[in-house]
Amino acid sequence: MKPLSILIIEDGQSQRDMLKDFLEGEGHSAAVAGSGETGLEMVRKDHFDLILLDYKMPGMNGIEVLEAVKGINPEIDVIMMTAFGTIETAVGAMKSGAADYITKPIDLEDLLIHLRRISERRTLIRENEVLRSQLKEKGITTDRIIFRSRAMEDLVNMAGRVAASRSTVLIQGESGTGKELLARLVHNLSPRSDRPIIVVNCGAIHENLLESELFGHEKGAFTGAVRRRIGYFEEADGGSLFLDEIGELTLPLQVKLLRFLQEREFQRLGGNEVIRTDVRIISATNRDLEARVREGAFREDLFYRLNVVTMSIPPLRERKDDIPPLVDYFLAKFSSENGGLKSISREARDMLMKYDYPGNVRELENILERATVISRDGIISVEDLPFRDTPADERRFEGKMKDSIEALELQMIRKAMQDSGSNQSKAADILGISERMLRYKLKKYGIKSDR
Repeated sequence: MKPLSILIIEDGQSQRDMLKDFLEGEGHSAAVAGSGETGLEMVRKDHFDLILLDYKMPGMNGIEVLEAVKGINPEIDVIMMTAFGTIETAVGAMKSGAADYITKPIDLEDLLIHLRRISERRTLIRENEVLRSQLKEKGITTDRIIFRSRAMEDLVNMAGRVAASRSTVLIQGESGTGKELLARLVHNLSPRSDRPIIVVNCGAIHENLLESELFGHEKGAFTGAVRRRIGYFEEADGGSLFLDEIGELTLPLQVKLLRFLQEREFQRLGGNEVIRTDVRIISATNRDLEARVREGAFREDLFYRLNVVTMSIPPLRERKDDIPPLVDYFLAKFSSENGGLKSISREARDMLMKYDYPGNVRELENILERATVISRDGIISVEDLPFRDTPADERRFEGKMKDSIEALELQMIRKAMQDSGSNQSKAADILGISERMLRYKLKKYGIKSDR
């Protein structure tokens, strides 16, 4: 915990002295004031990170002092102290801008927890200000990373901290959570931002072609190789290579990637020349790589090479604070694209908040794009949302679990194929599975495809 500059406003001298001695013993700087009026004069003259403020004092009471402090400097955190620990007091303090609330007699260990929380939050705010400044200098915006939750704020902040290093980054998260956006942010904040970031979906390229796509090939390396091809590792020289769905790599390709991470060199397919490139690897997966390691499907040594820095994006259902700003963002985006601003009814917005989004942000985006297109009278209503009949849908999936899961899977695959125009690569991306897995599912359920 970074030291804080703390002002104690308390009319009881013994309490003031005890808190001052304790806080200084913990490495903080502490000043004291015996009244609200004196405390405000000190706030006007000096800098403080935090004020420990007694609620009941002669003259100005705690709420009056709190409001005056916020008028002088709203960035000062205030913890209200009171022996009258009623709900009404707490609510009044929080409404007036208090960061926290503790009751007397003060538990010093509890006070430390409050101080640590405030110190961490202030550190995060400062780091975010630096991050925003760096982004502005580089002409980069985070407009497409829409969030309000603390979890996403921490991730964006972490992107700024890891960007300057050369370390590999592994981004974990369910399909549709925004892993590529986070990878691009790490690259754009790095010293490599003037060089390209090459994005490769390892699950969307046929395994027989992936090695050539990544490492390139020499003329005559295989049937149809009529000329030398430069691979993504060479194209990304000086920049970053984002390997999405890294868990789909075959074991032979894993060996070649491991060699690159260890030696920073590789050979083109069918060639003998050793090529060295300066590429930062950012990978992503929606699978449990540790489980894949245990199954023998993913090399343990490669996992640890990729897993130097891990960034885990929570699913949207675990950060519902992000849904309102995402709804507003997508609504404005699709309203503009489809001619005319659309609004959304309170009932429809409430339904969007209650839904769990197995497809995460991508699913919310698709829902709102569809709703914007089909809605009438400029207002998106419950009838425009695809899950308005959820209770009826739930009644259709009854009986044995296996049968219910397969029925839902079949429905999702059919919809993805329809939405993608039977493009298997796009349908696999919508579903968050590899194209190879989609082909297996299509064959399993006897779904015809014109591609």
